[in-house]
Amino acid sequence: QEQLKESGGGSVQAGGSLTLSCTVAKWMYTPSMGWFRRAPGKEREGIATIVLDGSTSYADSVKGRFTISKDTDKNILYLQMNSLKAEDSAVYYCAADERNMAARELLDAMTTQGLRYRGQGTQVTVSS
Repeated sequence: QEQLKESGGGSVQAGGSLTLSCTVAKWMYTPSMGWFRRAPGKEREGIATIVLDGSTSYADSVKGRFTISKDTDKNILYLQMNSLKAEDSAVYYCAADERNMAARELLDAMTTQGLRYRGQGTQVTVSS
C-alpha cells in the first residue's frame, strides 16, 4: 500500500491555478507534513509545510501564491497553487514525518535532509 500518493498535477498556462492532493495511508501518524518540488537541474526545494497545531510555513518563492491545508478526517493534504509561473514547473512531492516539528523547522529539514516519507511525485508544467 502506498503511504503517500499525490494527484492533481498537469499542464497550465502562466497565471493559472492547480490544486494538488496527497492521500495519506490511514495507519500513518504524521504530525508534520509538507510539499517539496524538484525541477530539472535544480536542488530539492521545500515549499510549504503544515504541522500538528495547524501552523504553516512557506518558501519565499511561493509565499502569497500557494496555500497548504489538510483534511484530517479524510487524511488528505492539499496544495492550492495560484498565479503560477513558468519557474514553478517541477515534480511536486508530498512528504511527511513522525516527528513533531515547528513549521519553519520542517521547511528547512525538507530542503536539506528530506523527511521520512514521500510520495512518487506529480508533474506540474506551467507554460508562459
